[in-house]
Amino acid sequence: MQRVALVARPGVRSFDLAVINEVWGGPPGRVRPGVPAFELRRCAAGPDPLPLADGLTLTPDRGLDWLAGADLVVVPALSDPAGPTDGAVLEALREAHRRGTPIAALCAGAFVLAEAGLLDGRRAVTHWSLLAELKERHPAVLVEDAALFVADCGLWTSAGVASGIDLCLHLVREAHGSEVAAAVARTMVTGPFRTGATAQYLDRPVPAAARTAEALAAVRARALGRLHEPPDVATLASWAGMSPRSFARHFRAETGTTPHRWLLDRRLDEARRLLERTDHPVAEVARRAGFGSEVTFRQHFSAAVGSGPRAYRAAARGREEPAPGQKSTSARTSARPTDSSSYRSQ
Repeated sequence: MQRVALVARPGVRSFDLAVINEVWGGPPGRVRPGVPAFELRRCAAGPDPLPLADGLTLTPDRGLDWLAGADLVVVPALSDPAGPTDGAVLEALREAHRRGTPIAALCAGAFVLAEAGLLDGRRAVTHWSLLAELKERHPAVLVEDAALFVADCGLWTSAGVASGIDLCLHLVREAHGSEVAAAVARTMVTGPFRTGATAQYLDRPVPAAARTAEALAAVRARALGRLHEPPDVATLASWAGMSPRSFARHFRAETGTTPHRWLLDRRLDEARRLLERTDHPVAEVARRAGFGSEVTFRQHFSAAVGSGPRAYRAAARGREEPAPGQKSTSARTSARPTDSSSYRSQ
């Protein structure tokens, strides 16, 4: 996934453009250690400069026909989601989806996919303040009330503002692996580990005691260094000096997800890294990532990624997975994002 098409329209939010550009774009000749050279193009229905929502302008460098060769299409949000979308843009998105090209909409960009009819009968999310409007205007869409981002049939949607960063980094991770996503995140000085299951809006006061948040942060840091043991929730609670029930309540209030889900996601991240960077057998990867058995690891990994560990390793290294009894080939396989997992908390 290296050719990325940004769908530009009048009124697009400059923040979304900046996020997309930081992840996949940058100045000509930009080199980031460990990150492949992406080709990001700003595609529009016409060549004229487009007024943005914040008093800036954007000059497209490609027409909508460039979407035909893109590996990924990204739709940034408009400041006014009620504004109509050019028919040529809607048809270009429909064509891209028919070709099987993944499409990601940031924040209110979900309204554009819905207007194109792509989200009918499919799960989607948007900024929490726009959920009711999306449901009212597009009743056929299965609108999620939480989550930072969701995927359904190659269509990705995200919640507001910072969750666009989370989705973009997740797409990089799905296509190029956790090491590349972490390298991109480092250049942006942001964390690469917020999953789609995290609640987008936590209606709660700041904890009265700052030491509670500090204790939970210390527990997470300690757990990351000992995933191979593996620590269970009761152990994590003991590290924080809390009962398991109290720990689980504070943990969810702090992170928006459960301790079990957080541990599982971190173990899967470690498994991805080991598959990408080492030649350890799958059983050893399972052990080092903290899974109780190879069978359990394979089940969780396939559910989260959409392919088995061996196929993931082959795709990450740019070759086809050999059939039993056959030697591997050097043919490069596509590592497009999958959408088979659910990103809701368990």
